[in-house]
Amino acid sequence: MKKPDGSAFGGKKFDIKKVIEWLGVVLKCPICGQKYTLNQSQVIESEHNDIIGEARILIHSDCAKCKSSVMFNIEIDGPEIFSVGMVTDLTSNDTSKFKNKTPISINEVIGIHTELKKFKGDFVEMFTVSQ
Repeated sequence: MKKPDGSAFGGKKFDIKKVIEWLGVVLKCPICGQKYTLNQSQVIESEHNDIIGEARILIHSDCAKCKSSVMFNIEIDGPEIFSVGMVTDLTSNDTSKFKNKTPISINEVIGIHTELKKFKGDFVEMFTVSQ
């Protein structure tokens, strides 16, 4: 949604609360259609540049009606606003906790893949330490 000056910010300093309030009008729960409010949403991460009118916001929202959780990635580029939402089983505390963890490395993925190829279905054997 464009403001009169052509920016998503209305030519003023970026106000994340106002952006979230506006998003609450636009964004709905993908499960039940309930609109989100500011008190149901938590900003997990945000970056913005007032000079060029760009921002990136990661928001976690809990639906008051059906209790589902959704994470929204909001990209603001001047007059354009893009939003991608995904249903998640993570709580807002989980998202805050995991956002600062180091990503899984390629070697860890390959190691898990290698172990799963050898897995025969016996979890006790798999997690028993050999002496």
